[in-house]
Amino acid sequence: MRIATWNVNGLRARLDFIKLWLQARQPNVVGMQELKTPEDEFPYDFFADLGYRALVHGQKSWNGVAVLTNLDSELRQSGLPGEADWGARLITADIDSRLEFTTVYCPNGKSTEHEDYPNKLTWYDSLHSHWQTGDHSHRVICGDFNVVPAPLDSWRGEQADGDVFHTEAERARLQQLLSTGLTDLYRQQYPDAQTFSWWDYRGGAFHRKQGLRIDFILGSEAVAGAVEDVVIDRDFRKKQEGLTASDHAPVYADLRL
Repeated sequence: MRIATWNVNGLRARLDFIKLWLQARQPNVVGMQELKTPEDEFPYDFFADLGYRALVHGQKSWNGVAVLTNLDSELRQSGLPGEADWGARLITADIDSRLEFTTVYCPNGKSTEHEDYPNKLTWYDSLHSHWQTGDHSHRVICGDFNVVPAPLDSWRGEQADGDVFHTEAERARLQQLLSTGLTDLYRQQYPDAQTFSWWDYRGGAFHRKQGLRIDFILGSEAVAGAVEDVVIDRDFRKKQEGLTASDHAPVYADLRL
C-alpha cells in the first residue's frame, strides 16, 4: 500500500498538477491539506475519473482537508473535537479495514508574538487528547504539522531555534503526540538526512535549498514495522509541463499492508 500526504496550497489551482502526480506515483491513499474549497464545490467527478473516491472536510477560501483513495473506505471523523473555530483541519477514514488514516492541517501560529501562537499550542493539546481515543493497531496521522522537529529539519539549523515552528513549546507538543506510540516514518528510514518538504516561493528558496521539513507521515508501531521506504517527492515541488507546483512537496510511504 502506498500512502501519501500533500499540502496542495489551493486545490482548484492545482488540479492538473495533482493529476500528473497521481498518474506518476499511483498512491492508494492520499491525505491532502489546504484545499481552500468548500465541500459543495469539491471536484469529486474529476478524481472519480482518475479512479479515486474523495472524502472531504472543506471550507471556503481557507484550510480544508481530504482523503483520496482507490481502496474501500469509510469516513470516521470530520473535524477536531473542540476546535471548530479553527476550521476544517482534520479528517479520518477507515481504509480497506486495514488502516485508520488521518490527515491534519495544523495551525501555523504566524509568530511567537501573535495571538494565534498560544492557540496553536492549545490546538495541539486537543489533537493529543483526540488521538488517544483511537484503538486501531494500524494507524497513520499525516499532514502539514507546521513544526520543525529538530535543527536538522531546518535550513537555518540551530540559528532558527526560538522562532515560530522551531520553539521548544511547539516541539514539545509534537513529541507529546509521538509519545502515544507514533513514529516519524521518514526519520525512521533516514535518521541523518537533511531533506525538506516546504520551501518559500520567494527568493529562490527551493533552488537555494532553504527549506523546512514540516510535512510528516506518523505511524503506529504496526505501521512503522511495515515500512519499505519513505520519499519526500522533490520532483513534484518543481514545475511540471508548465504547471506551477505547491510550495510543499508530496511525501509518500510504501507499506507492506
